[in-house]
Amino acid sequence: MYNKRSGFLTFMVTAGLAFLYIPMILLVIYSFNKSKLVPVWGGWSTRWYSVLFQSEDVWEAVSLSLKIAVVNATFATILGTLAGLAMVRFGRFRGRTLFGGMLVAPLVMPEVITGLSLLVLFISLNQIIGWPAERGFTTITIAHITFSLAYVAVIIQARLTGMGETLEEAALDLGAKPFRVLTDITVPRLAPGMVAGWLLAFTLSLDDLVIASFVTGPGANTLPILIFSRIRLGLRPDINALATIIILFVAICVAIAALIMYQQQKRIERDEQIANQEVL
Repeated sequence: MYNKRSGFLTFMVTAGLAFLYIPMILLVIYSFNKSKLVPVWGGWSTRWYSVLFQSEDVWEAVSLSLKIAVVNATFATILGTLAGLAMVRFGRFRGRTLFGGMLVAPLVMPEVITGLSLLVLFISLNQIIGWPAERGFTTITIAHITFSLAYVAVIIQARLTGMGETLEEAALDLGAKPFRVLTDITVPRLAPGMVAGWLLAFTLSLDDLVIASFVTGPGANTLPILIFSRIRLGLRPDINALATIIILFVAICVAIAALIMYQQQKRIERDEQIANQEVL
């Protein structure tokens, strides 16, 4: 029974990984396709990488997406951290239930509704106060912050709940000011959660298509919008080349992160061995 169950689980895991990674492998292979038609193989060639690096609109979209992602991740991390602190450390306060509900609403709200509501907001503001004059970098960034900070807040709340308040209460008992406790104890202990929230917000911003398509304007195409428009007009292998570069970049980052985690784990094990030897 155990062997049958183990074999079934192995098969399901293998099938799931194949379903996930085989399309990526095919995409990488077809990025070296000589043919102009994506589904038609015409031989090996690096032609489309040359076309990609000469495409100004692609790199403008990449630059805009990266700028929006960095600004969004930074502000979402700051606001999400403050919101998480308010929910966990400030106890019961008036309007806490409403605040918590509004905080997590973007997590369950359909992206179409979020994008449409933000579009109506920006149009109304333009008619009332004349801002924003045009939709682009600013409006997309604000829209991304509105839903990204909810993800950061959830991560920070989980981190704060697991940390406990022992060290903070001890510091207060020893005479430290609340702001000093926040900067010297709470924030350093929150750092891993803040980094995770920043990376998640950065990834969500780079990946967003629906909300950005509502709040953008002429001449402000993010990378997902550009790829989607290329697909509708007819996809060329240069987009495959761009996707291959992105996959390679992500793979390198994952490998570096895994190496760092492995080295940290080895260091922890070595420190534990030294400590045990000293005890003995």
